[in-house]
Amino acid sequence: MKRRVLIMGAAGRDFHNFNCYFRDNSEYEVIAFTATQIPNIDGRAYPAVLAGKLYPDGIPILDEADTADVIRKHRIDLVIFAYSDVSYDYLMHRAALVNACGADFMVMGIHHTQVASTRPVIAVCATRTGCGKSQTTRAITDILRKKNLKVVAIRHPMPYGDLAKQAVQRFETIDDLKRHECTIEEMEEYEPHIANGVIVYAGVDYEAILREAEKEADVILWDGGNNDMSFYRADLYITVADPHRAGHELRYYPGETNVNLADIVVINKIDTARREDIDTVIANVRKLNPEAEIIEATSPVTVDHPEIIRGKKVLVIEDGPTLTHGEMKIGAGIVAAQQCGASDLVDPRPFTVGTITDTFRKYSDIGTLLPAMGYGGRQVKDLEETVARTTCDAVVIGTPIDLRRVISIRQPSTRVRYNLGSEAIATLEKRVTQFLSEKGL
Repeated sequence: MKRRVLIMGAAGRDFHNFNCYFRDNSEYEVIAFTATQIPNIDGRAYPAVLAGKLYPDGIPILDEADTADVIRKHRIDLVIFAYSDVSYDYLMHRAALVNACGADFMVMGIHHTQVASTRPVIAVCATRTGCGKSQTTRAITDILRKKNLKVVAIRHPMPYGDLAKQAVQRFETIDDLKRHECTIEEMEEYEPHIANGVIVYAGVDYEAILREAEKEADVILWDGGNNDMSFYRADLYITVADPHRAGHELRYYPGETNVNLADIVVINKIDTARREDIDTVIANVRKLNPEAEIIEATSPVTVDHPEIIRGKKVLVIEDGPTLTHGEMKIGAGIVAAQQCGASDLVDPRPFTVGTITDTFRKYSDIGTLLPAMGYGGRQVKDLEETVARTTCDAVVIGTPIDLRRVISIRQPSTRVRYNLGSEAIATLEKRVTQFLSEKGL
Protein backbone atom coordinates (compact mmCIF):
# COMPACT_ATOMS: atom_id res chain seq x y z
CA MET A 1 0.00 0.00 0.00
CA LYS A 2 1.11 3.57 -0.67
CA ARG A 3 2.42 5.48 2.33
CA ARG A 4 0.28 8.55 2.96
CA VAL A 5 2.47 11.65 3.33
CA LEU A 6 2.08 15.15 4.73
CA ILE A 7 4.84 17.69 3.96
CA MET A 8 5.29 20.55 6.43
CA GLY A 9 6.72 23.60 4.67
CA ALA A 10 6.83 27.31 3.95
CA ALA A 11 6.59 27.52 0.14
CA GLY A 12 10.15 26.51 -0.70
CA ARG A 13 11.98 23.46 0.60
CA ASP A 14 8.68 21.56 0.80
CA PHE A 15 8.00 21.91 -2.93
CA HIS A 16 11.63 21.07 -3.75
CA ASN A 17 11.60 17.87 -1.69
CA PHE A 18 8.35 16.87 -3.37
CA ASN A 19 9.72 17.54 -6.84
CA CYS A 20 12.95 15.63 -6.17
CA TYR A 21 11.56 12.56 -4.42
CA PHE A 22 7.78 12.26 -4.30
CA ARG A 23 6.64 13.50 -7.71
CA ASP A 24 5.90 10.49 -9.92
CA ASN A 25 6.85 8.15 -7.03
CA SER A 26 4.04 5.59 -6.92
CA GLU A 27 5.11 4.25 -3.51
CA TYR A 28 3.78 7.39 -1.81
CA GLU A 29 0.63 9.49 -1.87
CA VAL A 30 1.20 13.09 -0.78
CA ILE A 31 -2.08 14.15 0.82
CA ALA A 32 -1.22 17.79 1.50
CA PHE A 33 1.39 20.40 2.26
CA THR A 34 1.12 22.58 5.34
CA ALA A 35 2.37 26.17 5.43
CA THR A 36 3.79 28.49 8.09
CA GLN A 37 6.40 31.30 8.63
CA ILE A 38 5.14 33.36 5.65
CA PRO A 39 1.73 35.13 5.73
CA ASN A 40 -1.08 34.09 3.37
CA ILE A 41 0.55 31.09 1.69
CA ASP A 42 -1.92 28.48 2.93
CA GLY A 43 -5.30 27.97 1.31
CA ARG A 44 -3.76 27.45 -2.12
CA ALA A 45 -2.94 24.28 -4.04
CA TYR A 46 0.26 22.95 -5.52
CA PRO A 47 -0.91 22.93 -9.14
CA ALA A 48 -1.35 19.80 -11.23
CA VAL A 49 1.04 21.13 -13.88
CA LEU A 50 3.83 20.97 -11.29
CA ALA A 51 2.58 18.02 -9.21
CA GLY A 52 2.85 15.45 -12.00
CA LYS A 53 0.72 12.65 -13.42
CA LEU A 54 -0.18 11.15 -10.02
CA TYR A 55 -1.93 14.35 -8.91
CA PRO A 56 -4.33 15.48 -11.68
CA ASP A 57 -6.14 17.76 -9.20
CA GLY A 58 -3.00 19.18 -7.60
CA ILE A 59 -2.23 19.01 -3.87
CA PRO A 60 -3.87 21.22 -1.22
CA ILE A 61 -1.79 23.57 0.95
CA LEU A 62 -3.19 23.80 4.48
CA ASP A 63 -2.40 25.77 7.62
CA GLU A 64 0.24 24.09 9.80
CA ALA A 65 -1.95 24.80 12.83
CA ASP A 66 -4.22 22.01 11.56
CA THR A 67 -1.44 19.38 11.42
CA ALA A 68 -2.86 17.06 14.08
CA ASP A 69 -6.34 17.10 12.54
CA VAL A 70 -4.94 16.39 9.07
CA ILE A 71 -2.86 13.45 10.33
CA ARG A 72 -5.85 11.87 12.04
CA LYS A 73 -8.43 12.61 9.35
CA HIS A 74 -6.31 11.33 6.48
CA ARG A 75 -4.49 8.54 8.36
CA ILE A 76 -1.09 10.02 7.52
CA ASP A 77 1.80 7.55 7.78
CA LEU A 78 4.75 9.90 7.28
CA VAL A 79 5.29 13.62 7.93
CA ILE A 80 8.22 15.34 6.20
CA PHE A 81 9.52 18.49 7.89
CA ALA A 82 10.68 20.77 5.07
CA TYR A 83 11.45 24.34 6.09
CA SER A 84 14.39 26.04 7.75
CA ASP A 85 15.79 28.44 10.32
CA VAL A 86 14.17 26.75 13.28
CA SER A 87 15.59 25.82 16.67
CA TYR A 88 15.99 22.20 17.67
CA ASP A 89 13.36 22.78 20.38
CA TYR A 90 10.93 23.99 17.71
CA LEU A 91 11.74 21.06 15.43
CA MET A 92 11.31 18.42 18.13
CA HIS A 93 8.06 19.90 19.40
CA ARG A 94 6.68 19.28 15.90
CA ALA A 95 8.13 15.77 15.95
CA ALA A 96 6.49 15.06 19.31
CA LEU A 97 3.08 16.19 18.04
CA VAL A 98 3.38 14.15 14.84
CA ASN A 99 4.48 11.02 16.70
CA ALA A 100 1.68 11.40 19.24
CA CYS A 101 -0.78 11.48 16.34
CA GLY A 102 0.63 8.17 15.11
CA ALA A 103 2.79 9.21 12.16
CA ASP A 104 6.51 8.91 11.51
CA PHE A 105 8.52 12.14 11.40
CA MET A 106 11.38 12.76 8.95
CA VAL A 107 13.81 15.42 7.76
CA MET A 108 15.33 14.59 4.38
CA GLY A 109 19.05 14.58 3.64
CA ILE A 110 21.13 15.77 0.72
CA HIS A 111 21.28 12.50 -1.27
CA HIS A 112 17.59 12.58 -2.13
CA THR A 113 17.23 16.37 -2.44
CA GLN A 114 20.34 17.78 -4.14
CA VAL A 115 20.37 18.09 -7.93
CA ALA A 116 23.65 17.64 -9.84
CA SER A 117 24.75 20.29 -12.34
CA THR A 118 26.77 20.10 -15.54
CA ARG A 119 28.49 23.33 -14.45
CA PRO A 120 30.68 23.99 -11.40
CA VAL A 121 28.51 25.05 -8.44
CA ILE A 122 29.48 27.38 -5.60
CA ALA A 123 26.90 27.33 -2.80
CA VAL A 124 26.53 30.07 -0.19
CA CYS A 125 24.44 29.01 2.81
CA ALA A 126 24.30 30.06 6.46
CA THR A 127 23.74 29.09 10.07
CA ARG A 128 20.83 31.56 10.45
CA THR A 129 18.80 34.03 8.43
CA GLY A 130 20.57 37.41 8.26
CA CYS A 131 24.17 36.24 8.65
CA GLY A 132 25.33 38.12 5.57
CA LYS A 133 24.91 35.67 2.69
CA SER A 134 23.95 38.42 0.26
CA GLN A 135 27.16 40.41 0.65
CA THR A 136 29.15 37.17 0.43
CA THR A 137 27.44 36.16 -2.81
CA ARG A 138 28.03 39.65 -4.23
CA ALA A 139 31.72 39.36 -3.42
CA ILE A 140 31.96 35.98 -5.11
CA THR A 141 30.15 37.14 -8.25
CA ASP A 142 32.57 40.10 -8.44
CA ILE A 143 35.52 37.69 -8.21
CA LEU A 144 34.11 35.46 -10.95
CA ARG A 145 33.27 38.33 -13.28
CA LYS A 146 36.77 39.78 -12.86
CA LYS A 147 37.97 36.50 -14.36
CA ASN A 148 35.63 36.98 -17.35
CA LEU A 149 33.40 34.10 -16.31
CA LYS A 150 29.65 34.19 -16.79
CA VAL A 151 28.05 33.55 -13.41
CA VAL A 152 24.33 32.97 -12.92
CA ALA A 153 22.87 33.20 -9.42
CA ILE A 154 20.06 30.84 -8.48
CA ARG A 155 18.17 32.07 -5.44
CA HIS A 156 16.42 29.96 -2.83
CA PRO A 157 12.66 29.93 -3.55
CA MET A 158 10.12 32.51 -2.47
CA PRO A 159 7.05 31.47 -4.53
CA TYR A 160 4.30 33.43 -2.85
CA GLY A 161 2.16 34.07 -5.94
CA ASP A 162 0.85 31.91 -8.79
CA LEU A 163 2.94 28.75 -8.45
CA ALA A 164 2.40 27.57 -12.03
CA LYS A 165 3.56 30.93 -13.41
CA GLN A 166 6.52 30.92 -11.02
CA ALA A 167 7.87 27.49 -12.01
CA VAL A 168 10.96 29.01 -13.68
CA GLN A 169 11.68 32.72 -13.30
CA ARG A 170 14.54 34.69 -14.86
CA PHE A 171 15.49 38.18 -13.67
CA GLU A 172 17.85 40.37 -15.67
CA THR A 173 16.42 43.88 -15.23
CA ILE A 174 14.49 45.84 -12.61
CA ASP A 175 11.48 45.67 -14.93
CA ASP A 176 11.56 41.88 -14.53
CA LEU A 177 10.86 42.36 -10.81
CA LYS A 178 7.73 44.32 -11.68
CA ARG A 179 6.67 41.86 -14.36
CA HIS A 180 6.85 38.96 -11.91
CA GLU A 181 5.04 41.00 -9.22
CA CYS A 182 7.79 40.42 -6.68
CA THR A 183 7.27 40.94 -2.96
CA ILE A 184 9.60 43.21 -0.98
CA GLU A 185 11.46 40.12 0.28
CA GLU A 186 12.00 38.89 -3.28
CA MET A 187 13.20 42.31 -4.45
CA GLU A 188 15.63 42.47 -1.53
CA GLU A 189 17.25 39.26 -2.70
CA TYR A 190 17.13 39.64 -6.48
CA GLU A 191 17.77 43.35 -7.03
CA PRO A 192 21.34 43.50 -5.63
CA HIS A 193 22.40 40.79 -8.09
CA ILE A 194 20.67 42.55 -10.98
CA ALA A 195 22.30 45.86 -10.03
CA ASN A 196 25.61 44.01 -10.05
CA GLY A 197 25.03 42.79 -13.60
CA VAL A 198 24.24 39.21 -12.63
CA ILE A 199 21.26 37.26 -13.96
CA VAL A 200 19.12 35.60 -11.28
CA TYR A 201 16.94 32.53 -11.58
CA ALA A 202 14.34 31.46 -9.02
CA GLY A 203 10.92 29.83 -8.86
CA VAL A 204 9.49 26.45 -7.90
CA ASP A 205 10.96 23.66 -10.06
CA TYR A 206 14.65 23.81 -9.25
CA GLU A 207 15.84 21.11 -11.62
CA ALA A 208 14.12 22.89 -14.52
CA ILE A 209 15.58 26.18 -13.25
CA LEU A 210 19.08 24.68 -13.16
CA ARG A 211 18.85 23.33 -16.71
CA GLU A 212 17.89 26.79 -18.00
CA ALA A 213 20.63 28.52 -16.01
CA GLU A 214 23.27 26.09 -17.28
CA LYS A 215 22.62 27.28 -20.85
CA GLU A 216 24.11 30.70 -20.07
CA ALA A 217 26.53 30.10 -17.20
CA ASP A 218 30.16 29.11 -16.75
CA VAL A 219 29.58 28.87 -12.99
CA ILE A 220 26.36 28.44 -10.99
CA LEU A 221 26.12 30.35 -7.71
CA TRP A 222 23.55 28.98 -5.27
CA ASP A 223 22.31 31.90 -3.14
CA GLY A 224 20.71 30.18 -0.17
CA GLY A 225 17.77 31.51 1.81
CA ASN A 226 17.03 31.28 5.52
CA ASN A 227 19.67 28.79 6.67
CA ASP A 228 18.54 26.11 4.25
CA MET A 229 20.86 23.53 2.70
CA SER A 230 21.84 23.93 -0.94
CA PHE A 231 19.37 22.48 -3.44
CA TYR A 232 22.34 21.67 -5.68
CA ARG A 233 25.35 19.42 -5.25
CA ALA A 234 28.07 21.98 -4.57
CA ASP A 235 31.70 21.80 -5.66
CA LEU A 236 32.56 24.59 -3.22
CA TYR A 237 30.31 24.96 -0.15
CA ILE A 238 30.51 28.23 1.79
CA THR A 239 28.61 28.70 5.05
CA VAL A 240 28.22 32.12 6.68
CA ALA A 241 27.99 32.34 10.49
CA ASP A 242 27.00 35.23 12.75
CA PRO A 243 28.83 35.96 16.03
CA HIS A 244 25.90 38.16 17.12
CA ARG A 245 24.09 34.83 17.57
CA ALA A 246 27.01 32.78 18.86
CA GLY A 247 26.01 29.21 19.64
CA HIS A 248 23.14 29.15 17.16
CA GLU A 249 25.35 27.19 14.77
CA LEU A 250 24.85 24.27 17.18
CA ARG A 251 21.16 24.74 17.89
CA TYR A 252 19.31 25.54 14.65
CA TYR A 253 18.12 23.40 11.76
CA PRO A 254 19.69 23.03 9.29
CA GLY A 255 22.42 25.55 10.13
CA GLU A 256 24.52 22.91 11.87
CA THR A 257 24.21 20.75 8.75
CA ASN A 258 25.57 23.63 6.69
CA VAL A 259 28.59 23.90 8.97
CA ASN A 260 29.21 20.17 8.59
CA LEU A 261 28.99 20.48 4.79
CA ALA A 262 31.19 23.57 4.51
CA ASP A 263 34.53 23.84 2.77
CA ILE A 264 34.72 27.44 3.99
CA VAL A 265 33.01 29.09 6.95
CA VAL A 266 32.84 32.90 6.80
CA ILE A 267 32.34 34.40 10.26
CA ASN A 268 30.81 37.75 9.40
CA LYS A 269 30.27 41.06 11.25
CA ILE A 270 33.39 40.73 13.41
CA ASP A 271 33.70 44.53 13.48
CA THR A 272 30.49 44.83 15.53
CA ALA A 273 30.69 41.59 17.57
CA ARG A 274 32.39 40.79 20.87
CA ARG A 275 35.68 38.89 20.54
CA GLU A 276 34.47 36.23 22.96
CA ASP A 277 31.45 35.54 20.72
CA ILE A 278 33.64 35.31 17.62
CA ASP A 279 35.87 32.82 19.45
CA THR A 280 32.81 30.80 20.49
CA VAL A 281 31.73 30.45 16.86
CA ILE A 282 35.27 29.49 15.80
CA ALA A 283 35.46 26.81 18.50
CA ASN A 284 32.06 25.40 17.53
CA VAL A 285 32.96 25.29 13.83
CA ARG A 286 36.24 23.54 14.58
CA LYS A 287 34.43 21.00 16.73
CA LEU A 288 31.89 20.23 14.00
CA ASN A 289 34.12 20.48 10.94
CA PRO A 290 37.85 20.67 11.67
CA GLU A 291 38.69 20.55 7.94
CA ALA A 292 36.76 23.72 7.07
CA GLU A 293 38.72 26.87 6.32
CA ILE A 294 37.60 29.75 8.56
CA ILE A 295 37.55 33.33 7.25
CA GLU A 296 36.83 36.22 9.63
CA ALA A 297 35.03 39.06 7.84
CA THR A 298 34.04 42.59 8.67
CA SER A 299 30.76 44.00 7.39
CA PRO A 300 31.37 47.76 7.02
CA VAL A 301 28.33 49.98 6.54
CA THR A 302 28.14 53.19 4.54
CA VAL A 303 25.42 55.84 4.70
CA ASP A 304 24.34 57.97 1.75
CA HIS A 305 23.56 61.04 3.87
CA PRO A 306 24.83 60.71 7.47
CA GLU A 307 23.83 64.30 8.22
CA ILE A 308 20.18 63.20 8.12
CA ILE A 309 20.86 60.93 11.10
CA ARG A 310 23.19 62.98 13.27
CA GLY A 311 21.44 64.26 16.39
CA LYS A 312 18.00 63.13 15.15
CA LYS A 313 15.26 60.83 16.40
CA VAL A 314 15.20 58.14 13.74
CA LEU A 315 12.99 55.26 12.69
CA VAL A 316 15.16 52.36 11.50
CA ILE A 317 13.73 49.94 8.92
CA GLU A 318 15.54 46.61 8.59
CA ASP A 319 15.23 43.43 6.51
CA GLY A 320 12.02 41.65 7.57
CA PRO A 321 12.95 37.93 7.75
CA THR A 322 16.18 38.71 9.61
CA LEU A 323 14.15 40.27 12.44
CA THR A 324 11.20 37.88 12.49
CA HIS A 325 12.10 34.19 12.27
CA GLY A 326 15.81 35.20 12.11
CA GLU A 327 15.48 36.60 15.67
CA MET A 328 18.10 39.34 15.17
CA LYS A 329 17.81 42.42 17.36
CA ILE A 330 19.86 44.73 15.16
CA GLY A 331 20.77 45.14 11.50
CA ALA A 332 22.82 47.45 9.32
CA GLY A 333 20.38 50.30 9.93
CA ILE A 334 20.82 50.19 13.71
CA VAL A 335 24.61 50.01 13.34
CA ALA A 336 24.55 53.02 11.02
CA ALA A 337 22.24 55.01 13.30
CA GLN A 338 24.56 54.43 16.25
CA GLN A 339 27.72 55.20 14.28
CA CYS A 340 26.24 58.42 12.83
CA GLY A 341 25.13 59.75 16.20
CA ALA A 342 21.33 59.45 16.19
CA SER A 343 19.92 60.99 19.36
CA ASP A 344 17.24 58.32 19.74
CA LEU A 345 15.76 55.23 18.07
CA VAL A 346 11.99 55.59 17.70
CA ASP A 347 9.86 52.61 18.65
CA PRO A 348 7.34 52.04 15.81
CA ARG A 349 4.96 49.85 17.81
CA PRO A 350 2.60 52.67 18.92
CA PHE A 351 2.13 53.60 15.25
CA THR A 352 1.67 50.23 13.53
CA VAL A 353 -1.44 49.26 11.58
CA GLY A 354 -2.99 46.08 10.20
CA THR A 355 -0.60 43.29 9.26
CA ILE A 356 2.39 45.17 10.71
CA THR A 357 0.66 45.15 14.10
CA ASP A 358 0.11 41.41 13.59
CA THR A 359 3.83 40.96 12.88
CA PHE A 360 4.83 42.59 16.18
CA ARG A 361 2.22 40.52 17.99
CA LYS A 362 3.63 37.29 16.54
CA TYR A 363 7.29 38.31 16.99
CA SER A 364 7.11 40.25 20.24
CA ASP A 365 10.89 40.48 20.74
CA ILE A 366 11.68 42.40 17.54
CA GLY A 367 12.78 45.50 19.43
CA THR A 368 12.99 49.19 18.56
CA LEU A 369 12.98 48.99 14.78
CA LEU A 370 10.59 48.24 11.93
CA PRO A 371 10.79 45.06 9.83
CA ALA A 372 10.25 45.71 6.12
CA MET A 373 7.39 43.27 5.75
CA GLY A 374 5.84 43.22 2.30
CA TYR A 375 4.48 39.81 1.30
CA GLY A 376 1.54 41.29 -0.60
CA GLY A 377 -0.16 44.51 -1.62
CA ARG A 378 -2.02 44.93 1.64
CA GLN A 379 1.09 44.46 3.75
CA VAL A 380 3.06 46.94 1.64
CA LYS A 381 0.30 49.52 2.22
CA ASP A 382 0.32 48.76 5.95
CA LEU A 383 4.08 49.24 6.01
CA GLU A 384 3.77 52.57 4.20
CA GLU A 385 1.06 53.79 6.58
CA THR A 386 3.04 52.68 9.63
CA VAL A 387 6.04 54.72 8.48
CA ALA A 388 3.82 57.74 7.72
CA ARG A 389 2.22 57.59 11.19
CA THR A 390 5.54 57.27 13.06
CA THR A 391 6.68 60.45 14.79
CA CYS A 392 10.36 60.79 13.95
CA ASP A 393 12.84 63.26 12.45
CA ALA A 394 14.22 60.87 9.84
CA VAL A 395 14.04 57.32 8.50
CA VAL A 396 17.09 55.06 8.18
CA ILE A 397 16.63 52.42 5.46
CA GLY A 398 18.70 49.35 6.30
CA THR A 399 17.07 47.04 3.76
CA PRO A 400 19.04 45.52 0.84
CA ILE A 401 16.98 47.61 -1.62
CA ASP A 402 16.00 51.27 -1.65
CA LEU A 403 12.61 50.93 0.00
CA ARG A 404 11.59 54.33 -1.37
CA ARG A 405 11.03 52.68 -4.74
CA VAL A 406 8.29 50.56 -3.17
CA ILE A 407 6.65 52.81 -0.58
CA SER A 408 6.33 56.54 -0.13
CA ILE A 409 8.34 57.93 2.82
CA ARG A 410 7.47 61.54 3.66
CA GLN A 411 10.14 62.04 6.35
CA PRO A 412 13.74 62.81 5.40
CA SER A 413 15.42 59.48 4.74
CA THR A 414 18.76 57.93 3.90
CA ARG A 415 19.88 54.51 2.77
CA VAL A 416 22.45 52.26 4.43
CA ARG A 417 24.63 49.90 2.39
CA TYR A 418 26.87 47.08 3.57
CA ASN A 419 29.47 44.87 1.96
CA LEU A 420 31.99 42.22 2.88
CA GLY A 421 35.28 43.60 4.20
CA SER A 422 38.22 43.85 1.79
CA GLU A 423 40.49 41.44 3.70
CA ALA A 424 37.87 38.70 3.60
CA ILE A 425 37.28 39.35 -0.10
CA ALA A 426 41.02 38.95 -0.77
CA THR A 427 41.07 35.62 1.06
CA LEU A 428 37.95 34.43 -0.74
CA GLU A 429 39.49 35.42 -4.07
CA LYS A 430 42.51 33.21 -3.43
CA ARG A 431 40.29 30.28 -2.50
CA VAL A 432 37.91 30.76 -5.44
CA THR A 433 40.86 31.12 -7.83
CA GLN A 434 42.21 27.79 -6.57
CA PHE A 435 38.78 26.23 -7.04
CA LEU A 436 38.50 27.53 -10.60
CA SER A 437 41.95 26.18 -11.43
CA GLU A 438 40.90 22.76 -10.17
CA LYS A 439 37.86 22.96 -12.46
CA GLY A 440 39.92 24.02 -15.47
CA LEU A 441 38.45 27.53 -15.58
